[in-house]
Amino acid sequence: MRHRKKTVKLQRDSAHRRALLANLACSLIEHGRIRTTLAKAKALRPVAEKMVTLAKRGDLHARRQAVAFLRQKDTVKKLFGEIAAASADRKGGYCRITKLGARTSDSAPMAYIEWTDVEEMALANSNSQTADEE
Repeated sequence: MRHRKKTVKLQRDSAHRRALLANLACSLIEHGRIRTTLAKAKALRPVAEKMVTLAKRGDLHARRQAVAFLRQKDTVKKLFGEIAAASADRKGGYCRITKLGARTSDSAPMAYIEWTDVEEMALANSNSQTADEE
């Protein structure tokens, strides 16, 4: 029985699954929205939301934990700078999964996963770009 076994295995061993989720989280942080299979999106959501919670804490230990998981310092900088600021007033539910339908090649269910505060992040990006131009 699978009682209290929350981890979605995704047919990978633990090291491969951890690396996959870290790469998906980095792509989500960098691009704001990614297209992936529904199973990977559902496995990614708790990881991404935990990273945003770390970023909202904002202390040195949280930053080191994020770097240890994501392994990309520039991605962590964007996470702590832009995404945490856009999600500051939200208490949870930082990600949204939108189902797309089946992939044509193998009929795998596809989905978009994106940040719910996309508008605030776009506004923050435009404000930072105009400040850099001045």
